[in-house]
Amino acid sequence: MASCLAPALLLLLLLGSPTNVAPNRCVDAADACTADARCQRLRTAYVVQCLGRAAPGGCPRARCRRALRRFFARGPPELTHALLFCPCGGPACAERRRQTFVPSCAFSGPEPAPPSCLAPLDACEHSRVCRPRLLAFQASCAPAPSNPDGCLRDQVPSCLRAYAGLVGTAVTPNYVDNGSARVAPWCDCGASGNRREECEVFRGLFTRNRCLDRAIQDFDGGWPSVLHDQLDPHQDPEHSLLQVSSADASLEGSSMLSMLPVLALQPLL
Repeated sequence: MASCLAPALLLLLLLGSPTNVAPNRCVDAADACTADARCQRLRTAYVVQCLGRAAPGGCPRARCRRALRRFFARGPPELTHALLFCPCGGPACAERRRQTFVPSCAFSGPEPAPPSCLAPLDACEHSRVCRPRLLAFQASCAPAPSNPDGCLRDQVPSCLRAYAGLVGTAVTPNYVDNGSARVAPWCDCGASGNRREECEVFRGLFTRNRCLDRAIQDFDGGWPSVLHDQLDPHQDPEHSLLQVSSADASLEGSSMLSMLPVLALQPLL
């Protein structure tokens, strides 16, 4: 578990090790981020906040989460998403992916057991940062019953973008183990009282969301092309970033719902 790993071991997970012999796409993603000055600067900033100043009794969670939000709002999306959604074929890679955003500070909290999901949900509802991002996630990863597979074909970029926007908020999600790609916020619904149904609906946005699952799988399937341009020494990084931004923009419609993901990922810091 995250709380059992010393800061030095977490730093090795985050920054990589040249002794890795088995293929680890999360290490590749970390290397690509390190090679990009902006990505590495923003990544170092959240590592410092989430690990460097952690006190024995806790961590500076507000500063840690703010630095994470800045990483996703200002970092090159093809690199930040590669770190968040890197596909894994084994537990070592999956554990590295789970530890990428320092769950002991940003995700799990100091309590020995997860709180009711009503706590982060209520906190998000009253947060000017979290609430629009949660609405964006709901809109961008929502099922489409009229489609044969239940999801819109062109919703993958906006769904992943909206999911990434929740990292660093009151409902920060993460991978729940190192044996799968299942994600959830750090909470459960065991002590929800007469709001149990509301709690289950909220948690199900992550644990029973086939469109989110499909978006992550589709990212995995397109992995070989994600980092190619970034690691190609003949590719202009700014040109590559503009291409990605333009491609995402072309998928946005003109309705208010389709604008939610863009609004939610403004740097509300």
